[in-house]
This record gives sequence, C-alpha cells and structure tokens, in this order.
Amino acid sequence: MMAASTCNAVGENPKCRKSFFVGVDVGTGSARAALVTDSGEIVKTCVQETKTWNDQPDFYEQSTEDIWNAVVKCVKSVVEDVSPEKVKGIGFDATCSLACFDKSNQPLTISPTGNNAQNVILWLDHRAVKEAAEINTLNHQVLQYVGGKISLEMETPKLMWLKKNLRKECWDKAGYFFDLPDFLTWRATDYDSRSSCSLVCKWTYEMSVDGTESWNKSYFEQIGLSELSDNNWKMIGSVVQAPGTPVGDGLSARAAKEFGLLVGTPVGTSMIDAHAGGLGVFGCNVPGIDSDFNTRIAIISGTSTCHMAVSSNPIFTPGVWGPYKNAMIPNMWLNEGGQSATGKLIDHVINNHPATPRIFEKIGDMHIQQYLNELLAGMSEKQNLPSLSFLTKDLHIWPDFHGNRSPIADPMMKGMVCGLTLASDEENLALLYLATVQALAYGTRHILESLYNTGYDKLKTLIFAGGLTKNIVLLQTHADACEKPAIFSDEAESVLLGAGILGASAAQYFTDTKTAIQLMGGKGKAIMPNEVDVKYHKRKYQVFLKMCQDQLEYRNMMQDIL
Repeated sequence: MMAASTCNAVGENPKCRKSFFVGVDVGTGSARAALVTDSGEIVKTCVQETKTWNDQPDFYEQSTEDIWNAVVKCVKSVVEDVSPEKVKGIGFDATCSLACFDKSNQPLTISPTGNNAQNVILWLDHRAVKEAAEINTLNHQVLQYVGGKISLEMETPKLMWLKKNLRKECWDKAGYFFDLPDFLTWRATDYDSRSSCSLVCKWTYEMSVDGTESWNKSYFEQIGLSELSDNNWKMIGSVVQAPGTPVGDGLSARAAKEFGLLVGTPVGTSMIDAHAGGLGVFGCNVPGIDSDFNTRIAIISGTSTCHMAVSSNPIFTPGVWGPYKNAMIPNMWLNEGGQSATGKLIDHVINNHPATPRIFEKIGDMHIQQYLNELLAGMSEKQNLPSLSFLTKDLHIWPDFHGNRSPIADPMMKGMVCGLTLASDEENLALLYLATVQALAYGTRHILESLYNTGYDKLKTLIFAGGLTKNIVLLQTHADACEKPAIFSDEAESVLLGAGILGASAAQYFTDTKTAIQLMGGKGKAIMPNEVDVKYHKRKYQVFLKMCQDQLEYRNMMQDIL
C-alpha cells in the first residue's frame, strides 16, 4: 500500500514553523507517522501497511524488520519538507505485542514455522489459553492489578507458551523480549530501556500502592519463568522509565540516517498505542464539558477498544485492568477496560454478509458504514420510528466473538445473535450492523458500571479517539446507551498526537507532560444523549445482560459432555 500524506486544513507551509515533533504509531495492520506542531496540529501524515502471518487459527505473528522498514518510510515522508533541526523530538507507540531477539540482537522466531522473520506475537494472538488459565489458578498477588485475572493477550502467558512449545527454537536462544513499543525506542536509540506503561499494563511489573516498583520474583518462580530474573532482569527490562522520559542519548547515528533527522534528536519513552490515544484526547477542550481528567474516560476505538479512566488514588475494579501508576498520565493511576474485537467485529459482520459485494459494486469511494448509516436513516423514516435505534427491537447481539476482556474477563465467551431471519438483502445487513454497534455500546456501559461501582463515581464524559470516531451512529449510540456526552477531537488522529506529545516531553519543550497534554490537546465537539433513545437502550441493555447469563448457563449444561 502506498503511503498517503495530507497537509493541514489551513494550508500552512511547514517550512514557516520553528518547532515540530514526530509521532509514530504502529497499529495492528500498519505503521504511521505524523508531523505535529507545538499546538498539537498535525500537518502531515503517512501510513504504510505491515504484514501479519495467520498460519493457523488463533496464531497471529509479525516481523520487527518489516515493522521498522514501514516506520522508516513513514518518518522520512513526513519530515521531508522541514529542516532536521526543526524536529525537536520523536515519540513512539505500538500495540502490546511480544517481540523476541536472540543474544546477538537478531530477530528470533516465536513461530511453530521456525521462521526468524516471524518474531512478534501480535496482541490478538490467542495461543496461550491454557497458560493464562494456569496463571489464574495461582491467585498470585500481582493479579490484583489486572482485575483479578490475567488475560491471554498479556505477555507472561505468551512467554510460558514459548518456553513450553518452542524451547529449542526460541527460549534457549532468546536474549531479549520486548513489548513492541519498547522495541521501537531500542531500535531508534540503541539504548535498552522499558516503558512503565508497557511493563505495568502487560508484563506484571509492580508499581504498587505501597510504593514498591519492581519485578515480583515469586510470581515468575510460580509460573516457571524464574530464569528471567537473571542479570537483573535484563531479558525483560532492567531500566524502567515513565512515558515521555528521554531515552538514552536520543536518535542513534544509524536511525538518524534512516529517518533523515539529526543524531541525538530526543526520543521519548514509548507507550502502548491505545494509551497514546488517551494521552492525545484527555486534554481536548469542549465548551461546557468538564476538563478535569478525573471526570473523563477515553475510549480508544479501532480493531479493538480500550476504555481508560484515571484517578488520583488507586481504585481496584474486578475484571478491569489496573490500577496502573504512571501508565498514561504522570502521577495518576490508570484503570483500563476493553473489548477484544470492535472495528474488527463490525468488519466481520459486514464482510461476511451476502449483500456486501453488491453494495461495494455501487458505492464507489463511499465508506460502507456511511452507506449503511444512510440506509438505516431511510428505513427508520419509512417506518415512522422515533429514531433508527428502534429498528433493532427484535434483533439482539452479544459481541464477544473474540472473548471478553472486561469486565467479565473471560476469553472463552462467544458471540451470540438472537432474531435472525431468512432475509439476506442489504436491509438485513444494515440491521445486523446496527445491532452490532449497539452491542458494543452496551459493552462500554457494562465496563462503566463496573468502574462506577468501585469508586469511579466522578465520570461524566466519554472521549473518543481512533478509527471508529468517524462513525457518527456509533458515537451517538454510545452517548445514548451510556447516558453521557460523547466528545471527539477536531484532530482525528489522536493516537499520533499522543505519540507527538511523548516527543515534546522528551525534548522538555513544555514544563511537564500534563502541560503538554493540555496545550496540545486541541478542541473538540460533543454529541449529547437523546432522551427517547436513552429509554430504548435501557430496555435493550437488560436483554444484553440476560444474553450473558444465558451463555454461561449453556456452557454449564454442556461442560461434562466429553
């Protein structure tokens, strides 16, 4: 895929600015870069697809070499029109995927294929089901910081799988295991440090309420990975830094040459991609909406969705990850809920329907979700309904087609659909699509209720970032289903902005990271709840909860059959 770049709406010539930052985001299927001003305006972007191997069910693998090459192309593109000395800092974010290298710093396979190019276990890989279940039977104290249950999306279950299944090919040869964001800063600087964001959120590194900050050796002994403590935990991280902290001496000579930037350009300690999105939207200013960080929950929506709330004090919520200290905003505690498949689920529903090929033939460049939104509006008007929400009165979906991340924390949950007919036309697709969007909104409400019941009683506003913010029906549905305003930034690329803020922090351009968030956060718009739809969704949410209970009952009825 060719990298696409665009200039800012006001048509400003980048050469006229004095200071820029580069934000780099590595998502599930692509790498992106942005040139960001000190006011948080993105003036140029570039995207490059990355490769994913899916050689068998539930195995998803990538290549750090392929990812880095994509990053280089993107950064070179966005900085080509500015003098290198104007780029004051660079920040990286990426998916929470596991990257493996041998003792000579070369890519090392994590794949049953034995291909060393396949050295990344992607976050959505579900190979470690048994390992996660085994960890959860131990009830170790570190699990209190992941909602009581570790997810198979996290790194220690995947490390256990590697040791059990690829001992000779991988484990015995391994020199370093990185979270993908930390690989990027290592590759950019040749300095081996790890982000507290990645380690506390995905690796069980402890930043506890009593002030302890360390790896928990007893945990790794219990799960059979005690050797990771050798050499002061060098394989998984001896130097731990807060996001935005300068990494080493900045860009290495090798990386600077690849990017077309100056040696020593400050590099900020990295973040997980969703957390960078939170960083980019928490400072968004909307008239009439409380700007206090404690009143906002960031919903970072793309392939999957992360729900991020922060507080001044630690709050423990069963089924919700955290509390994590210094994982997103300095000196605040983060709780992270999530849905394993959101954009991916919507795409799945659309792409597997028989009416979809005919729609693509006639819509040209129009996005199919926009087409379906307009179709739903017409269907609602034709039936004289209060709103299009009411079209799904007899169609209900439980959306955990890829397991439940929060608040049930059950990777074995499955998707459910109630109300199917023999219809296969585009109107039928539109209804299934709408019911899916509604189910995702109810999943968000389920997470919000769990947070509220454990102490997050100040939450007033949903703040959206990520690809799904372009879908107005999805935003309105969340506002109605959750009974809270849904705001979105005028700057659509909040994740890239968050990465840019990390670069600004590394350059010490602002007083501190909180100031950078506020001054670079920009402005946004609010979608308010519609009272008629609120009442409808309250009723349908009860069906949603009942579907969960029913699925668990079905599972119990069938569990002893073999």
